[in-house]
Amino acid sequence: MSCVFGFDVGARLTGVAIGNSFTARARALAVLPMHDETTDWTRLDALRQEWRPETLVVGLPLTLAGGEQAASRRARRFATQLAQRYELPVVFIDERHSSQEAVQRFAAARAAGLKRRRDAAGIDAEAAAVILERWLAGDGAATAITPDH
Repeated sequence: MSCVFGFDVGARLTGVAIGNSFTARARALAVLPMHDETTDWTRLDALRQEWRPETLVVGLPLTLAGGEQAASRRARRFATQLAQRYELPVVFIDERHSSQEAVQRFAAARAAGLKRRRDAAGIDAEAAAVILERWLAGDGAATAITPDH
């Protein structure tokens, strides 16, 4: 396995990251708009065609106590759609605090002069990179789903 996609699913935007299992590194790739809880499948299809990921990792937003919430159900629906559409392995990983880490990374990059304020729109993709790096590093429990889940 080499190319892997990671997703940070939100109500308005879904961040997409790309990673490599050999290097265990990930980077922000794109931010896709969500319309009525439906992603921009045309754009995601194009990204999949271009990069040909072998595994899809979806961040599962849990409460601080580890329980499910409305955002968890949204991520599960998205993951089921991914599995059915692409017939690829889809894995969930706990995404708690990934958005905060993405904001911290952005702030550090801005302070170093590597990012500008206008780049803040990519924070969701950076959160997807955080999620994917956690999975690549084996941090946190991951659970898989199948297309008929």
